Amino acid sequence: MIIETLALGTLVYTGFRNSKKNNKGKVITVSSKTAMEDKVTQLFKEQDQQLQENAKPENKHEMKIALSAFSLSTIGFVYPLIALFSIPFILYASKDIFEKSYELFKQGEVNVSTLMSITIAGCIMLGSYFAAALILVLIRLAMKLMALVTQTSKQALVDIFEQQPSFVWLVVNNIETKIPFSELKTDDIVIVHAGEIIPADGTIVEGIANIDQHILTGEAVPTEKEIGAEVFAATIILSGKIYIKVEKTGKECTASKITNILNNTVDFKSTTQLRAKTLSDKLVKPALIAGGIALPILGFNSAIAIIYTHPKNKMMGIAPATILNYLNLASQQGILIKDGRSFELLQQVDTIIFDKTGTLTEEQPHVGIIHCCASYNENEILTYAASAECKQTHPLAKAIKQEAENRNIQLQPIEESEYKIGYGLIVGVAGKTVHVGSERFIEMVDMEVPASLKQQQKLSNKEGYTLVMIAVDNQVIGAIELLPTVRAEAKMVIANLKRRKNIKATYIISGDNEIPTKKLAEELDIDHYFAETLPEQKAELIEKLQEEGHFICYIGDGINDSIALKKSQVSISLRGASTIATDTAQIVLMDNGLYHLESVFKLADDFNNNMNTTFAIMLTPFVLGVGGVFLLGFGIPKIIALNMTGLVFAAGNAMLPLLKKPKKLKKLS
Repeated sequence: MIIETLALGTLVYTGFRNSKKNNKGKVITVSSKTAMEDKVTQLFKEQDQQLQENAKPENKHEMKIALSAFSLSTIGFVYPLIALFSIPFILYASKDIFEKSYELFKQGEVNVSTLMSITIAGCIMLGSYFAAALILVLIRLAMKLMALVTQTSKQALVDIFEQQPSFVWLVVNNIETKIPFSELKTDDIVIVHAGEIIPADGTIVEGIANIDQHILTGEAVPTEKEIGAEVFAATIILSGKIYIKVEKTGKECTASKITNILNNTVDFKSTTQLRAKTLSDKLVKPALIAGGIALPILGFNSAIAIIYTHPKNKMMGIAPATILNYLNLASQQGILIKDGRSFELLQQVDTIIFDKTGTLTEEQPHVGIIHCCASYNENEILTYAASAECKQTHPLAKAIKQEAENRNIQLQPIEESEYKIGYGLIVGVAGKTVHVGSERFIEMVDMEVPASLKQQQKLSNKEGYTLVMIAVDNQVIGAIELLPTVRAEAKMVIANLKRRKNIKATYIISGDNEIPTKKLAEELDIDHYFAETLPEQKAELIEKLQEEGHFICYIGDGINDSIALKKSQVSISLRGASTIATDTAQIVLMDNGLYHLESVFKLADDFNNNMNTTFAIMLTPFVLGVGGVFLLGFGIPKIIALNMTGLVFAAGNAMLPLLKKPKKLKKLS
């Protein structure tokens, strides 16, 4: 039994050490300090706080009393009378266990606490004070380790307004005034510039802007909005400047309402029990029945021996240690798993659902066809466009500049630049005036758009990509298509996942238009798709699939995905996604891509194989012990030896993940 204590103590130490190793960020390494890293750091801080909370004074007090009882009973081997003084300490340190057993007894139920109570009381009655004290110490150690996984698995949603700016600019008596975000009120007029986050729901009263709403709606293409248009909190202005009359703030915002729905969503994870606890509970009645049969036939000593064959706290201690070791292994592969039960749930997944924009596609689009007019060629059009956009940082500008770099085009210095009316860019390039913007912008500055480009604009609206028009000296010279960029690894990852025998179906659920969603599903060989879906509809679709018997893993990145993430049995988000998505997801892929998605499932396979082996090892002493008591006359010493052997082998198996070196995946160029 001493070896049992040492083994479980080692598991506790290893679990805490690995948890602290992850918490200190020694495993997850990234190149720059980002908001996502801050969130991960905060998550680990919260875990530490939870662990400290779990180690509250009364729990520490009970552990100290249990250790005192153990010390007194040990001294009792030399001075037998001293061992008697351990009895009150044993009873006091185990009072909560006896209370639980009594409450269950009144309800006509039994569980592991019942066996613990019988074992401790039986050892005292037999005069085995050392055994009773040692069992109590083992129980306390196992509970501590169990609490470690339980507490660190819990996740709380973060207030959506952590994504909002700390201050806003208001128009007060025609003067721009800076105020804290928290003081923003309905009917205030707030000014938002390019690159800034819209702080509240409202209506544009002045200006025009190009707004990226994909994080909220799932739309891939930025939306042009002008006076009278409705805008939403948490969306981003790519270009332009607008004045917004605030209509909804705080909990009334669309984004915040999604958070409210999220908080009211049924939590599947909280009702999913660890297999170790479930299996342990199922063995309680067989152990009691076997002990009851042995009592009149073989005596009290044999009955207690049979009850002690139950794995009890040992199984519930080793299982969490295994989870912690696999959490450590996952973090070394750039996978942050916030709920250890995900390993078990992943084994049951038969349907994988992807969000489209931001998950299967990159934030930055890429240049498609360059449409030429007025005798200009592609490189000339690209030169003017890239030169005009050289100081811009939004995704559309980056795509144009990247294409110019790919073609080795030398950019021309710009003489001046301004946003005309709100979102069209006007600059001087090589003595010429260059306009870059949408069809609406070109028409607003009184230029005629060629019929061929008007037709292309209609096509782009239908198929869900962006068309940027370029004019030189008040003449439209062409337009550049900006298409969504599919993640390079997506097709390979999806193909590998579909080869898994348990994966029966794949879906895309997107807020984007149907044509681009359908094309992407066909390109990536995804079985089904749903387009133009609202956040609430995503959750409804998932519920419908679940009612049909699907066990779902959802992968998303936006606020609009948060309810779907919460509804799904397993939820995965990408690093760099919206705060609410990463807070809601059980698993976060830290490399900001899908490269490690397959590794998540492989880790789950390894974990479940390891756990199955551990359970087999732990159950063997139970079967042999019961048989040994009835057939070979085993007493408590031999049962202890059997349990000790099983524990040592199970503990060794639980430590195997620490010997594995994570495989580094090569990213596609």
